Amino acid sequence: MLREVINCRGHENVRATHRSTLEITTEDFLTPRGDCIICVSADKALKDLNEKFKKALKRGARLRIVIRAGNLSDELTAHGSPKLTLKSPISMVIRKSDYIDDRTLAIRASKSARDLNRELVKLLKNPETEVTVELIIEEKA
Repeated sequence: MLREVINCRGHENVRATHRSTLEITTEDFLTPRGDCIICVSADKALKDLNEKFKKALKRGARLRIVIRAGNLSDELTAHGSPKLTLKSPISMVIRKSDYIDDRTLAIRASKSARDLNRELVKLLKNPETEVTVELIIEEKA
């Protein structure tokens, strides 16, 4: 099983209200306009992911994403694509749509930021909250 673990933090400006995307960023700041961002100060961006992991995503593998903070968690699924570049040095975006750019981790997601458990989102609004995002390749395409 291929997996990556990203450690990040909550931020007071987390809103998690975007209808079609969810984003994790290595930046340590967040403006209120960043309504898809769920955590900041991530210890990995797309460019930092393991090469085997990236290859599986580029083969179209199914990806399970588990977001944990405190004693709460939520999860979603999404899919890789041969069109992924996985090059961003700053962020990773999970999209409900098929749109792909250099920041895209996965497409056709089962949830966006606004679909996340609202109790979990409350924790994500606290800068003291330590967040773990686990990316798990569920199948080889």
